[in-house]
Amino acid sequence: MSVVEVAESRELKERVIEINRVAKVVKGGRRFSFTALVVIGDEVDRVGVGYGKAREVPLAISKAVDDAKKNLFQVPKSGTTITHEILGRSDAARVLLRPASEGTGVIAGGGVRAVLELAGIRDILAKSLGNPNPVNLLKATVNGLKSLRRPEEVAAIRGKAVHEILFPRKKTEEPEAPPAPTETTETTADGEADDHADA
Repeated sequence: MSVVEVAESRELKERVIEINRVAKVVKGGRRFSFTALVVIGDEVDRVGVGYGKAREVPLAISKAVDDAKKNLFQVPKSGTTITHEILGRSDAARVLLRPASEGTGVIAGGGVRAVLELAGIRDILAKSLGNPNPVNLLKATVNGLKSLRRPEEVAAIRGKAVHEILFPRKKTEEPEAPPAPTETTETTADGEADDHADA
C-alpha cells in the first residue's frame, strides 16, 4: 500500500465551527435557511475547510462536509509543530502562526484551534490580527498552512544542503589558535620582587 493510499484510508474527523441562520426576503415574507462552517481532518497531516447552505441544518452540515473533502490538503510539519513562522491572509482577516517547542500545546482560539488540531499540529502559537469573521479567519489559517514550505524544498531552490538552512546553522570547525602569552603575570611577579627588595 502506497503512502497516498494510507493517507486516504485514514478516518476523517469533522468539527462544526459555526451554524448561522440567514434570511432571504421574498414577496410573501422571509425565507430562512442555514449555513454551516465545517473543518475535517485526519489529525495527522491532512485538513480541509468547507461551507454549506440549505433549508435544514443537517443538510447544510452534510453539504459543508462534502465541500471540505474537495478542499483537503497536506500540511508540512516539523515534529509536532510547523516548519516556520507564517502570516495567513484572507480579505480583512490575518492569522499569525508561529512554531512552538514541544509541550506548549495549541495556543489558539475558536475555529483556528479546530483547523490546527485536525491538521495534527500539537504545539503552535496562533494570533488573530484582523477581522474576527469566522469564515475569513479559517480561510486565513488555511492560506497560512498552504504557504508553508518544507526545509527540503527551500534547500533545493537555494542549491544548499538541508542542515545549512536550518537553525542553528552548523559552523565549520576552525583550528584553534594557540593562546597568546599574558604579560600580566610577569608584571605581577616583578612587582612582588621589587616589594621584597624594598623591604
